Amino acid sequence: MVRLFQITVLSCACLLLTGCNSPEKNESIWRHVKIGDIAPSQSNRRLGGQLLKTINFDVYIFEIPAENISALDDIWQVLHTKQLQFNDYDAFAANSFSAGFGQIQMWNEVAGLLRAAGGKKIETVSLLLADGQANDLIIARLYRKQTIFYVSTDDSIEGATVGPGELVLRIKAEKIPGSRGVCNVNAQPVFPSPIRNAIPQLAAREKSGEFLFTSAGFGLKMSPGDFVFLGPVKYTDQITLAGLFFSKDERKPAIRTYLIVCTRIND
Repeated sequence: MVRLFQITVLSCACLLLTGCNSPEKNESIWRHVKIGDIAPSQSNRRLGGQLLKTINFDVYIFEIPAENISALDDIWQVLHTKQLQFNDYDAFAANSFSAGFGQIQMWNEVAGLLRAAGGKKIETVSLLLADGQANDLIIARLYRKQTIFYVSTDDSIEGATVGPGELVLRIKAEKIPGSRGVCNVNAQPVFPSPIRNAIPQLAAREKSGEFLFTSAGFGLKMSPGDFVFLGPVKYTDQITLAGLFFSKDERKPAIRTYLIVCTRIND
């Protein structure tokens, strides 16, 4: 089972690197994302006999038709929020973001609700984080300068003019000293500096060019098998932060949602 999980993760990573269109994009979520797929792996990674201190996440991206967005209300009822610590809950909600915490045994019920709403899995992304480090999940690519409107922590509507570049969800994980199999996770939308430099001194200087959407950030403690489901409160235009995150504005508008699963912690 562990070997099968590793092969599945590697196959997904290869598909993402090659940029090929996978046929599963048009297949139903319940055919390929089952409880065993998001189950935590017990394998360890070693380098030169030393156990690598890493934290692994799989992110499953789903789409549902925009007219079925009310089905998300049933999912929020299943999941919990008391485990989540929001940077500013009122601003998070005002930005039309919603999030819920769940554990592996709850997945089948969530999957059933997504299935009933016409949901499809469109992408899987595997993230390998070193302890205390962050990784960026690409949400949207901006090909020109654009103003993104959002609600700040002081409850005012503001605009951030950014681009071209990538809007990302930055996920940082850090193990808790003295506690095995548990880590602190923080996630927030970020527009990184469009200029990346391999020279550490210059890269640190360029970091000031990032724009952090802290009002839509949150954190929680996670163990393997825990997940966070992230989605919108409503469908919004792509001039807003939530619109870029969740809205697919095409001939048939759709809603994107994100299932962030902790799959392994190497203590």
